[in-house]
Amino acid sequence: MKFTDRLWNSVEDIWNGYLRHPFVTGLGDGTLEVDKFKHWLKQDYVYLVEYSRLMAIGAEKAPDLQTMNMFSEMLHGTLFGEMELHRQYAASFDIEESELLKTEPSAVNTAYTSYMLNHAQRGDAAAVAACLLACAWSYNYIGRALADKNPDLESNPYKQWIETYSGKDFSELNGTAMTLLNELADGKPERELAQLEEIVVKTSLYEYMFWDMCETQEEWPVQLNL
Repeated sequence: MKFTDRLWNSVEDIWNGYLRHPFVTGLGDGTLEVDKFKHWLKQDYVYLVEYSRLMAIGAEKAPDLQTMNMFSEMLHGTLFGEMELHRQYAASFDIEESELLKTEPSAVNTAYTSYMLNHAQRGDAAAVAACLLACAWSYNYIGRALADKNPDLESNPYKQWIETYSGKDFSELNGTAMTLLNELADGKPERELAQLEEIVVKTSLYEYMFWDMCETQEEWPVQLNL
């Protein structure tokens, strides 16, 4: 059994909850309010900046050239594939990239990226791969589920979002993330596997909290004029 098969048993219920979340169902049927989507767009863009740092850390900690290449492949796909989708959407709302980068990460966003960066900096390459997996895998899972449920996307304003995350390029990117963790987890003792599993479960919960944050357009509990 691959390590990702074991992980699926631990995250399946959480991920099925994504498919019932109002933000996600709104993406699927096209009814999501534009302001909520714009909140996701800005928050996810600054999230992806930190997410990209994880891949750079992974490349530095890679035990061999093949692993370094896999982390680098994911980094390239994120910077020039996934983030390009965000830039295109932003342009459609007359939002420049400079404005995206000025976004103040929400409390949930800050907690999520800090959690991943903490484990990535403290752990080995496998810990970095575990930090990366839930985001890539769950977005591909959601994208495919929405595409299957909503085959006619022509009138859906979020058509490009669904096609991107269900499409070939992102599916291959996710496949790299899964293969990476499976290879790095191979031969590890149960104690270390359990630690990697905990990272994937916790980041899956953070993903759910991120959808909640976008649905409510949450930032911080108290707004300060700094």
